[in-house]
Amino acid sequence: MREIKVLIVDDSAVMRKIVERSLRSAGLALAQVWEAGSGKEALEVLQAQQVDLIFSDINMPEMNGLEFLAQVSAKQLAPGVPIVMITTEGSEEHVVQAVQAGARGYILKPFTAEQIKDRVIPLVEAVAS
Repeated sequence: MREIKVLIVDDSAVMRKIVERSLRSAGLALAQVWEAGSGKEALEVLQAQQVDLIFSDINMPEMNGLEFLAQVSAKQLAPGVPIVMITTEGSEEHVVQAVQAGARGYILKPFTAEQIKDRVIPLVEAVAS
């Protein structure tokens, strides 16, 4: 698998590092990792950088993950890039909202590297092929 560029969006610096570590443990080769503490910061990254995969928390201050998804779509900042939502919200409503807003998948906290491998690698491989 080729190296990929990832944007991790979460208001918790610790959670951003956990996501990065889990991606590496799942076998993804990360060429570059950008971090953003809010949807607003993430939009700034996407205006300057090309990424292959985006992970975003749903619950964040300033601009939450659903608002971020809507902005990415409206501004066409990452066309075709898989966006995976990370959330503690297990409710079907949040998942449906995320998918309707453009997310390709979601992972519930706490998660394992095995869950990342099962849900994320197929998304990355589908885009690469």
